[in-house]
Amino acid sequence: MNIAANNGVWSGSWVAERLGVELVGDDGLAALLGLALRRNPRRAHLLVSNVLGKHVPQSPSVVYGHGFALGRRVRDLLGESEARRAVVLGYAETATGLGHSVADGIGLAPYLHSTRRPVAGMAPAGGFEESHSHATSHLLLPEDPTLLSGEGPLVLVDDEFSTGNTVLNTIRDLHARYPRKRYVVVALVDMRSPADAGRLTSFAEEIGAGVDLVAAASGTVKLPEGVLEKGQELVARYEESAATGVASAAAAPGLARFPESLPGDASEAGCRSTHPGARGTARPAPTGPHPDGDRTTPHRSHVTRIDLRWPQGLPDGGRHGFTPAHRIRLETALPAMAARVAEALPPDARRVLTLGFEELMYAPLRIARELEALVAAEVRYSTTTRSPVLAVDDPGYAIRSRLVFPAHDNPADGPGERYAYNVAGAGFDAVVLFVDSAGDTPELHAPGGLLALLGAHAPHVLLAAVPSYVPALPEESPAMLPEPLRGPAFSSYPAEDVGWLLQDLSDVTLEAPTEEREEAIQSGGAHYAESLPVEYQPSEQYQALFHAALETSAARIAQAVGVVTETVVAERSPRPVLVSLARAGTPVGVLMRRWAQFRYGLDLPHYAVSIVRGRGIDANALRWLAAHHDPRDVVFVDGWTGKGAITRELADAIAEFETRTGVSGFDPEIAVLADPGSCVRTYGTREDFLIPSACLNSTVSGLISRTVLRADLVGPDDFHGAKFYRELAGADVSVAFLDAVAARFAEVAEAVDAAVKELAVADRTPTWEGWAAVERISEEYGIHDVNLVKPGVGETTRVLLRRVPWKILARAGAGADLDHVRLLAEQRGVPVEEVGELPYTCVGLIHPKFTRGATGADGRAVNV
Repeated sequence: MNIAANNGVWSGSWVAERLGVELVGDDGLAALLGLALRRNPRRAHLLVSNVLGKHVPQSPSVVYGHGFALGRRVRDLLGESEARRAVVLGYAETATGLGHSVADGIGLAPYLHSTRRPVAGMAPAGGFEESHSHATSHLLLPEDPTLLSGEGPLVLVDDEFSTGNTVLNTIRDLHARYPRKRYVVVALVDMRSPADAGRLTSFAEEIGAGVDLVAAASGTVKLPEGVLEKGQELVARYEESAATGVASAAAAPGLARFPESLPGDASEAGCRSTHPGARGTARPAPTGPHPDGDRTTPHRSHVTRIDLRWPQGLPDGGRHGFTPAHRIRLETALPAMAARVAEALPPDARRVLTLGFEELMYAPLRIARELEALVAAEVRYSTTTRSPVLAVDDPGYAIRSRLVFPAHDNPADGPGERYAYNVAGAGFDAVVLFVDSAGDTPELHAPGGLLALLGAHAPHVLLAAVPSYVPALPEESPAMLPEPLRGPAFSSYPAEDVGWLLQDLSDVTLEAPTEEREEAIQSGGAHYAESLPVEYQPSEQYQALFHAALETSAARIAQAVGVVTETVVAERSPRPVLVSLARAGTPVGVLMRRWAQFRYGLDLPHYAVSIVRGRGIDANALRWLAAHHDPRDVVFVDGWTGKGAITRELADAIAEFETRTGVSGFDPEIAVLADPGSCVRTYGTREDFLIPSACLNSTVSGLISRTVLRADLVGPDDFHGAKFYRELAGADVSVAFLDAVAARFAEVAEAVDAAVKELAVADRTPTWEGWAAVERISEEYGIHDVNLVKPGVGETTRVLLRRVPWKILARAGAGADLDHVRLLAEQRGVPVEEVGELPYTCVGLIHPKFTRGATGADGRAVNV
């Protein structure tokens, strides 16, 4: 097996020795990959590419050559005619440069990469979640809206193809919007298991399109029993040692250091490497010999700015599309830009690192490749990254050192740490840092920022800024928005309880049978928010269950209402503006308003707005709120958390709204009655228990339907829509539910005060354990789509009332909280499976790959 150069030591041997991990496959696989460790609930090991130019500095010619060669193979696969019609899509952040290089190899293919940087006023042409990633949300923001709608092949490029989930989910989403006949998946390495490899064929048959795979090498990772736990324990030990100060006090700024050895380390148990220079340590600054002496002493260098004279109007990469015409302009300008970098380098530099910036990989790569031919120095290329990885100073480990610095481009998802690997202690005489202008900020230049850290490890630091390309957008003049709808004209709630920032679609027929909606949603023919499920009348037996549940849980709900309201008033605003997410959040918002009246005599404003998974919050509703209230006082309210999808959706939508409009101050953190998914900091309880308002639909929510977002009904200046089911007034228990809970306020007041005091000093940091559980269940049950897994009592009830359920998972020993779930499951013929280890009381599984003839779905209406 060809071993990657590291004094003859494979850069995966450290992990392989300690965890028993084995890389099996093509002869060249080990030359392409090393191994490292990271914290991850699904896998402890990380495959580190030696030729991607991300974590490991590499010759730019080698990096570009691998991508270009893959592109040539795709062109040969497609043929000249189909290659001319192809579009290439790369994945942020890791594969943005690789994807662009593949597009170059294909020839005339336009290129687009996904991004985590929203642009004010640009509506995404698509988006998806990368569930295994540290930062999951991807946006597709092509300047040309027709880029993804052609009929030619779509070529999707990622650095590795491990399970295939991310790529297949992307194809599924895009195929529903822009169907085509052929897809090609490209990766440096194909590391799928035999089971995952078979899914590609079945997936192609499912969507009715060809799906090919092109990879430079293939193989698998063999993992012994218990490797995940062992890897997590190993990472935790090294990180804990660093955090407790075992590291050297002389560590350079921003450099993560770890102890020389640890008690019980595998290297002390007879597993120490015998290769020259191997120490089995976990100190991330290599201390090998250098021609100029010891490079562990921090430098203090001056930063030299380089004017690249980047061509005006030329995109800095594929974030919004990069056309063949753009490619010609760049190729023409590259020699002169590289010459300016060469002129700025010290003449005696022997090793030079060109360092890109997160998604900005391609432009630095191409300039570095030109520079390689202009200077006598050894030129290497890598980029900074969001991905946190353990660093270990051992030749048999892929990540030898780690620089840690704050984000410096005002990211939409908030501040955080960023990393540069294998830079510190690597003996570079000069580092040329490339950033786009959005990243050329005071944070970059501040003490402790990236430039300061690079200056501590290289005598010469140069900075080249590439103008951030933002497409020109037409100016809009916002239309006047109507006043909120109120009862009794719209909803059965009293007018003062809630104002609905919605438009009334009561006269429009929107309902469709459950089985028809499910088939349309899963086939991509319709979004769930484009229609409504039929509002079924509850049977007498089910009504009796609701009232019994209400009697049993009213005090418990009252206490949770009190706790979350007191927390909001104490921590968020003394006079909050409650904005509930329609419709599950609306009864909770009304109850919180009533608690504030009961306890403080406050008359808090309360509104209900629409948020739609995959489409975001109603931006016009936010615009109305900003015009009538201080956004800093707005507190978003929901009933409960499941896996946290709406929590993430809201955060992304608020960030996009602020970027587009310039209106700031909205806090995206949701306040919820129950947070079983551990997704928020502001909650009444984290227990997963029966909230009776989840048992029914509109008849416990003011007779209002779920919200509707359909292009032919909701214009760009309209609120989202909903219906008022006046005809169901005879079965309405909305106000009765509120009254029953509010009647218990006085008796729980003392318990509320005690609980609030405990929460004030508790660690309420979200753990997102719900999201991790949903991912695990999705894979264990062969669903491979987290959107079909609905955790918690409330979400499970919704599955049984509105969707086509497949099965229900119930925590073993769950009692009366699941009586109504068991009744609904019995009426629909859905099996209830008891599970021993479950973080929720129950989980509802929507029927995967549903059609009206699917096994297990009889198409009967829900009789409740």
